[in-house]
Amino acid sequence: MPDLLKSVEDGVMKLVFNRPEAMNALSRDMMSALDDALEEASASREIGCVVVRGAGDKAFCAGGDVKSMAAGRDQDKTYEDKVHDLRERMRVSELLHEMGKPTIAMVNGVAAGAGLSIALAADMRFAARSARMTTAFAKVGFSGDFGSHYFLHKLVGTAKARELYFTAEILNAEQMEKLGLANRVVDDANLESETMAFARKLASGPRVAWWHVKKNMKAAEEGTLAEALDSEAARMIRTGETNDHKEAARAFVEKRAPVFKGN
Repeated sequence: MPDLLKSVEDGVMKLVFNRPEAMNALSRDMMSALDDALEEASASREIGCVVVRGAGDKAFCAGGDVKSMAAGRDQDKTYEDKVHDLRERMRVSELLHEMGKPTIAMVNGVAAGAGLSIALAADMRFAARSARMTTAFAKVGFSGDFGSHYFLHKLVGTAKARELYFTAEILNAEQMEKLGLANRVVDDANLESETMAFARKLASGPRVAWWHVKKNMKAAEEGTLAEALDSEAARMIRTGETNDHKEAARAFVEKRAPVFKGN
């Protein structure tokens, strides 16, 4: 079986980390396949939402493969080559966060280290009640990667983010929800059905508007208020010109649900 499973249904691409025997730890093959799949989803007009989860019920993703690290792989590479290779693999976080359509991490179990980073890169996180999150990097003497410093401090504030990095505290679902790391906490038995139902709803929505919402969020995260207002003004006018907006306006007058076509 491949290290990453991909399926598409009702406009939703579901990607499954498929190494349950290794707590879905990241392999090179998995990362390459994930990058390709996210590129495909980003470019495809057939995809309206992306969901990422782990195989089995024990782990979303335990992060990097520590056994492979201990074996000393890539020791013959230069420092610069190692940095380049890691930066290339970390592109998946950019794709999840910045592609012009909604992304959801279905956290079914442990999300640790780079696995946590990938979960935080998604727009939203639906977590099982049995789920756990931890930065974990300190436990193996690492500083951390895949964007978790960026995402964590924006979600919980810089002081709490530093604490979570320094202590590698394991958070339960209640703590995750309280801190804003989980959008929803769902009974384990219902996690798959509730997450996928929500994803299908987003995929059937106004996809052009979603693209502009993501761009507005990026402007708000990284720029000034004036830059955010500029972005909102331009994109509000643009989405007002779409067929989806016109359909929604007609549906409102006619007191029916709109049928969006993504244009």
